Amino acid sequence: MKFTFSWLKEHLETDATLDEVLYALTDLGLEVEGVTNPADVFKDFEIAKITHAEQHPDADKLRVCKVQAGAGETQIVCGAPNAREGITVVLAKPGTYIPGLDITISVGKIRGVESFGMMASEKELELSDEHNGIIELPSGEIGQSFADYLSETDPSKVDPVIEIAITPNRPDALGVRGIARDLAARGLGTLKARKADKVSGTFANPISITIENSAAETCNVFAGRLIKGVKNGPSPQWLQDRLKAIGLRPISKLVDVTNFFTYDVNRPLHVFDAAKVSGGLSIHTSKGGETLKALDEKEYTLPAGVTVISSGGKVESIAGIMGGLDAGCTDETTDVFLEAAFWDTIAIAKGGRALKINSDARYRNERGIDPAYNMQAIEDATQMILDLCGGEASEVTVAGEVPDVSRAYKLDTDRVQSLVGMEILPETQIATLTALGFVMDGDMAQVPSWRPDVLGSADLVEEVARIASLTSLEPKPLSRPIGIAKQIQTPMQVRESMARHTAAALGYNECVTYSFVDEKSAKLFDGGTDAVKLENPISSEMSHMRPDLLVGLLQAASRNQARGFNDFALFEVGAAFHGGEPGEQHVQIGGILVGASGPKDVHGARRDVDVFDAKADAEAILNAIGAPAKAQILRDTPSWFHPGRSGKICLGPKKILAQFGEVHPKTLKEMGVKGPAVAFTIFLEQPPFPRGGKVARPAFFTNDLQAVERDFAFVVDKDVAALSVVNAAFGADKNLIEDVRVFDEFIGGSLGEGKKSLAITVRLQPAEVTLKEKDIEEVSAKIIAKVEKATKAVLRG
Repeated sequence: MKFTFSWLKEHLETDATLDEVLYALTDLGLEVEGVTNPADVFKDFEIAKITHAEQHPDADKLRVCKVQAGAGETQIVCGAPNAREGITVVLAKPGTYIPGLDITISVGKIRGVESFGMMASEKELELSDEHNGIIELPSGEIGQSFADYLSETDPSKVDPVIEIAITPNRPDALGVRGIARDLAARGLGTLKARKADKVSGTFANPISITIENSAAETCNVFAGRLIKGVKNGPSPQWLQDRLKAIGLRPISKLVDVTNFFTYDVNRPLHVFDAAKVSGGLSIHTSKGGETLKALDEKEYTLPAGVTVISSGGKVESIAGIMGGLDAGCTDETTDVFLEAAFWDTIAIAKGGRALKINSDARYRNERGIDPAYNMQAIEDATQMILDLCGGEASEVTVAGEVPDVSRAYKLDTDRVQSLVGMEILPETQIATLTALGFVMDGDMAQVPSWRPDVLGSADLVEEVARIASLTSLEPKPLSRPIGIAKQIQTPMQVRESMARHTAAALGYNECVTYSFVDEKSAKLFDGGTDAVKLENPISSEMSHMRPDLLVGLLQAASRNQARGFNDFALFEVGAAFHGGEPGEQHVQIGGILVGASGPKDVHGARRDVDVFDAKADAEAILNAIGAPAKAQILRDTPSWFHPGRSGKICLGPKKILAQFGEVHPKTLKEMGVKGPAVAFTIFLEQPPFPRGGKVARPAFFTNDLQAVERDFAFVVDKDVAALSVVNAAFGADKNLIEDVRVFDEFIGGSLGEGKKSLAITVRLQPAEVTLKEKDIEEVSAKIIAKVEKATKAVLRG
C-alpha cells in the first residue's frame, strides 16, 4: 500500500514529522517497507543565476556561462539552447548525483574549456520528460537548496511516498483514511470529518439492474446511476501527481476518479461508457466458455461459476475484479454509468485465482471492503465526477441489500492485564476503541463495519494493546513456587533427553531421518509388511514405516561414505514401528560406529571399531537412564547382527533392554556401507521406571571399607562362553560381589583337546564390616561351586 505524506494529511490533522509517522505506523502493525523522499535527491542542488554567457570558442552549440552560486561565481559549459544571461537556474556542483542520468558530476574539460558542474533540466531531475532546455525559475534565492525552494513553491514535487505492508486481516488499512484513523487513535493528530452529502438525481436512471439467482450468494448489493453530459479528458494536475506518486498511470478523469477512491478510502468502483451498454445490466455467474477482452487488453476465457456483469447477453465486466475494454470510458465518452457493489470475498478470490488476474479491485474486494459505505460511495464519487467532468446525475438504482454486519462484543477491561500483561486504565481503553470507530454501549463495543477482522472480545483487547504500543510492555519474571518446582517433563521425556545427551557426550553425532524407508531395506530388519505400508507414499523409496532406527542410520552412513567420510559415529532417538495401529510402535535410541577408532598416527593407536565399543556405549547409555546395572548379556541377536560378534542386554530372557554387535556383512553390502561397522539399539521403554515417584538411582554413596580382590582360574570346555562363568560367579553373593572381570584366556598346553582356561578377578566390597579371611574363604567356596555347577568347570591348580 503506497500513499504520499500530503495525501495522509488530507485525512489527518497533524503536526507530526515524517519520522514520527513512520515509527508509529510500524509500531501499530502497519510495517513501513520503504520511503521515497524526493527532497533527499534535490537537497544537493541549489539555486543559481547566470551572470554572463558567451559562445564557446570551439563549438557552435555550446556556451560558456558564468554562474553565481551560493559559494561564489563558477564557470560552466552548457549546451542548452536557453542558456543565457540573467535567468535563474538549478545548479549541480561537482560531486552531485544526477538521477535522470545516473551519474555523479565531476570537474571536466569540454572542448578545452573547464566546466565546474552543470545546470539541470527537468528530465535530468526526473521532474518531467522535458529536456529541450535547462530549468528556468521565476524566482529564487541564490544558494538556496532546490528542495527548500520546491517545498515553498510546489510541495507536490517533494512529497514523500510511504509504502507499508498490509496483513490480510486489515483491509481497512488499504485506504489512506483507514491509516489516518489508526494514527489519530495513537495520538498523532485528529481524524478530519468527511461530508456525507447526497447528489440529487434530476432524472430516473434508464439503465436497469438485475441480480440473477445464480449470483444471489455472490453479490449482496449493486448500486449505480447514470451521469450524462460529462466531458472526459486529462485529470487535473493534483490528481495526476497523486496517482503517479504511488505508481499508477493517469488515464482520464473518469478512470482516475475510480482509482483515487480505491486508494483513498479502500473503495473499488467502476465506470461503464453508457453508450456501449445495451439495455440493462445483469449480474450472474458465467456458464463457462464466455470470452472478455479486459482493460489490461488481454482476452480471458471464463470458466463456469465466475460472477460477471452482462449487458444485452454480452459479458461487460468480471465482477469485482476487472472491467471489459469494450465498455470502458474514452475521451469521447459523454454518458457514464457509475457502479458500487459489495461482493462475496470468497467468490472474488476464486474468480481471480481461476483467471490469474491480480488487480487493485480484486486485492481489496477479496479481503473485504466496508459494506456500509456502499451507498455513500456512489454519492461521493458522483460529486467528484460532476466537479471534474460536469454533467447531470440520475437517481440511484439499487439491486439487493447492503448486508447487516453489525455485531457487538463485551469489553472486559481486566483482560488486557491477563492477555497482554499491560496495565491500561479502563477509560483509556474506551477512548481508544472510540477513536478507532467502535461505538460503546455500556461495556458492549459495537464493531465498525470496516473492521471484518474483529470477531471477539479478545480482538478488542488486541486493538487496545496495539494502539497503546507493545513497546510499553515491561518484562516481569513469572512467580515461582517456594521450593523445587514440580517436574513438567514425563519420565519418558526425561529418559529420551538423558539418552540423547549421553550419546552426544560419547562422541556421536545426532541424525534425524525419515520414518519412511523402502520395502527392501525394511525387510532386512524384519519389517516391510503390509501392516506398515503407506497408502500414499512420498516416493517408492519411502513406502514403509521403519522397523528399526538402524535402517536410516545405515543409509546415512552410506551417503557419508560416498562423500569421503569414512570414520564417524551417528545416533538417533525416535520411534520404530512393528505394526500399523496406534500403539504399535516403540521408542529407540540407535547408534552406529563406522571405520576406525581414531585418525592414523605414528604410534599405531588406530584400530577398527569392534563389538566391545558398541557394548560399552550401549551400557553407558543404559546406566545414564537408570537401567539396572546387573543385567544379563545373552546371545541370539537379530539377523542383521553378526551371529558370533553380537549380544543383547536383558532382564531375563524375554525383557530385552538393548542389542549390540557387529553389523552382518550381508546387511552392510545390501545397505551400501563399507565395514567395519558396529551398532546398538536400546529400547528406551523397557528399563523399569522408578516406583512411587522415587528417583531412578539411589543417592551417591562412598564406602570407606577395604575392598578385596581374588583371582580364580577354571578349566572349561572350549565352547563355554566367558559370560557364563562371569554370571555364575556374580550369583554366588549378589550383595558382596561388586564386579567380575575376565582377565585371561589360555588354550592348549597340558589342558588337552577341546579345553580352555578362563581366569577371572572377583572384587568383594563389604558394606558393614571389614572382611576377615574366614569370610573371604566362604565366599570363594561359593564362587567355585557356582561356576562348577553352571559350566562343569574345574578349578585349575
